[in-house]
Amino acid sequence: MEYDIVIGMEIHAELATKSKIFCSCPTEFGADENTHACPVCLGMPGVLPVLNEKVVEYAAMAGLALNCKIANFSKMDRKNYFYPDLPKAYQTSQFDLPICTGGTVTIDTPDGKKDVGITRIHIEEDAGKLIHEGGGGTLVDVNRCGVPLIEIVTEPDLTNAEDARIFAEKIRDTLEYTGVSDCKMQEGSIRFDVNLSVKPKGSTELGTRTEMKNLNSFRALMRAVQYESKRQIIELKKGNRIIQETRKWDDAKGVSSSMRSKEEAHDYRYFPEPDLVPIVLSDERIEEIRSTLPELPEAKRLRYVNDFGLPEYDAEVLTAKKALSDFFEESVALIDEPKMISNWLMVEIPPLLKEHELTAEEIPFTPASLAELIGLIQDGTISGKIAKSVLADMFEAPEKAPKTIVDEKGLAQMNDSGELEAIIEKIVDENPKSVEDIAGGNKKAYGFLTGQVMKATKGKANPQEANKIIREKVQAKIDS
Repeated sequence: MEYDIVIGMEIHAELATKSKIFCSCPTEFGADENTHACPVCLGMPGVLPVLNEKVVEYAAMAGLALNCKIANFSKMDRKNYFYPDLPKAYQTSQFDLPICTGGTVTIDTPDGKKDVGITRIHIEEDAGKLIHEGGGGTLVDVNRCGVPLIEIVTEPDLTNAEDARIFAEKIRDTLEYTGVSDCKMQEGSIRFDVNLSVKPKGSTELGTRTEMKNLNSFRALMRAVQYESKRQIIELKKGNRIIQETRKWDDAKGVSSSMRSKEEAHDYRYFPEPDLVPIVLSDERIEEIRSTLPELPEAKRLRYVNDFGLPEYDAEVLTAKKALSDFFEESVALIDEPKMISNWLMVEIPPLLKEHELTAEEIPFTPASLAELIGLIQDGTISGKIAKSVLADMFEAPEKAPKTIVDEKGLAQMNDSGELEAIIEKIVDENPKSVEDIAGGNKKAYGFLTGQVMKATKGKANPQEANKIIREKVQAKIDS
């Protein structure tokens, strides 16, 4: 029997606010354990939370970017559960009246365009973090308690691991472009939960689902979907039933394992948060938020193709990360060479980023420096080959302008035709065999002579000028 895979996702994204959802504690990542906490974070008796207005704005912005309807009236609820990293023993979230509902995201898949429904987006607070010390026990860091989140819940519209990855990437890109979240996976800013079931091919009745929580990379997401779908199919073919449960994904081993039975809504004993007033957004306020939405990745890709004449592949790569797109646009504003800038950002810069263990957000020099480097190639000051060595120096000394590096290292091209002519004449005289080969029709010998010239000038000869003089000197030898 063949089976269909059915996937729904829950995506948790930490919002890019400077303070937490209900207090003024900072949300900055990486602080010493338990230093970003206060009685409100910890739910101490007698404290009262105050909802961060920016959280509401960012949640609505995310909803608008994902084509959701924004509720004029929503509220916060208490979701009760006991866990060591949740000091209050309940999470403040949204249950029956979330801030966003009914969105749609269209993704480009290998099989064409596919619409994925967004059931809801709701606001909630993050829990703390458990640090397992092996045999030494488990420690709790409450810094993350109260960091604001949105949870994006989809319809079960995804059917394979690749589509799940494409969808997750599009959500990441959208949130990053809006500025709602920095989406740094290495810091846990965005995490994916996968609800997955299988059913006999063509059946309209859904199977029993399992949930895999806190997948923190696209690779882990794909591997988890592939593994869990195969596991469920194997179990069904053996005649076993699938248990509705929460499973943990072990990326190192490439397997999922059971954590606990899956809770239902009634298990959390939701009730309205008595210490917070409802969230009321007028139509005018919603339109104000809509007006602040920036250009999103899909529109930006189309503009790069139409306005800058870039190939679709270039446009897709450049818009995959907001930082790369911003760098590109700032560079183009300084020097009108979009394809040349694209090539440097796509081909030459990534290997150096990898070598220095940097991300696109951490390119050490400015767009102005890249524009200056390209200008030095255009005006003949340096060759493209030398420019690559200058680029490497820009990673080591980003405070230095490219022209300064060229001057300090004496890398400027040899444009003195008299000096270059003397060098070329000597090389042609020393290589009569190459002249004979060219006279006999072997034009490849020109490449050998060019190589000798570049070697003699340590790469500083202007290639165009050098080739012109080489041809003149060789022809003069042949004619004589």
